[in-house]
Amino acid sequence: MIGSLRGEIVDKEENGVLVDVGGVGYVVLTPTTLLDVLDVGMKTQIFTHLHVREQELTLFGFPDKEELELFRLLLKVQGIGPKVALAILSHIPAETLRQAVAREEAALFARVPGIGPKKARQIVFQLKDKVGLEDIFVAATPISDTDGEVIAALTTLGYSVVEAQAALQQLPQEAKSESVEEKVRIALSSLARF
Repeated sequence: MIGSLRGEIVDKEENGVLVDVGGVGYVVLTPTTLLDVLDVGMKTQIFTHLHVREQELTLFGFPDKEELELFRLLLKVQGIGPKVALAILSHIPAETLRQAVAREEAALFARVPGIGPKKARQIVFQLKDKVGLEDIFVAATPISDTDGEVIAALTTLGYSVVEAQAALQQLPQEAKSESVEEKVRIALSSLARF
């Protein structure tokens, strides 16, 4: 099994990259979150999962072991194949996924193309005891008053608390000092990806 690749990105496509490792090119399908940060010519290490299906070998790549483990946990959910698991990780950041499972917010998963409400509930149910939930609430960063206002505004607009917190955490560093209205505007643009 191929556990990781360290090499240079020589080509980038819509759903993955071509990684040159010692003169051998490996096609690796990646979540869009990783694809967005990789550029041709960049040297990187990608943690991989080799999926074997009849006469097809497919490599799926992730930025760290934690996301790789979440991918493998998603594969254990009945009816979730590697492409759907990859779509989930492309639409939902790893930390947000953990929080959604902890708070049993299946609606977040239902927003991923190919996942209906029933399948979303099944994912939450099957992952509930497996995603290391004890660390989630300890690792949460304290929320300031303005951040609380941003979360309140986003939840008023129909987003869940988990989605609002994830959007707030993904704000660029320079946006942290902006007004509440500007933070909401930037957060809404990031939430549009869901």
